[in-house]
Amino acid sequence: MERFTSVQGRAIPLLVPDIDTDVITPIKRVMQGGDALTRYAFESLRYTPDGALNPDCPLNQEEYRDAPILLAGANFACGSSRETAVWALRGLGIRCIIAPSFGDIFFDSCFENGLLPVTRPQAEVEALADDAATGEFRVDLERCEITSSSGRTIPFTVHPLQREALLSGRDSIELTLQRDQEIAEFQLRDRELRPWVYELAADDSG
Repeated sequence: MERFTSVQGRAIPLLVPDIDTDVITPIKRVMQGGDALTRYAFESLRYTPDGALNPDCPLNQEEYRDAPILLAGANFACGSSRETAVWALRGLGIRCIIAPSFGDIFFDSCFENGLLPVTRPQAEVEALADDAATGEFRVDLERCEITSSSGRTIPFTVHPLQREALLSGRDSIELTLQRDQEIAEFQLRDRELRPWVYELAADDSG
């Protein structure tokens, strides 16, 4: 997994509430495979009914081209547990999403794919969106701070294990394997304290 320590660049203001995972990655595009996942991400917002790019959608606007930060609305990426939504955002170059709230499964999946989700109150996200057109932002995971283009600094919190995962570039399995010695020592102690558990497990496996 790609490490995340900090990111700097423009922030796309897309404060539409309740954007679900089917909007981010429509199922018909997921089935197509290839680059369709990224090319048609947010299809209903980025394209008009005749298939042209919607110039009113911030995702299409030149000033936000290749922006690595997304300012999103409440309940972002709700809906079905579609990991492709995270992959599509990474394909668009997004490394950090700041929103008032997220779909739970999507939120956890971000940390397994090198994407930082930051939860801040609605008023703070709206204030950041007001700064979006004026320059670059910086999100620093080591300091747990967002700095907007106006110099506004906003602290945020991340669960220590999820923060460690991103900073080190390790997913949850890799983090667990780092503690292999501790796990082995626990199992040895537990086997001495509760031998019957291991005898039952051996019987069941047979």
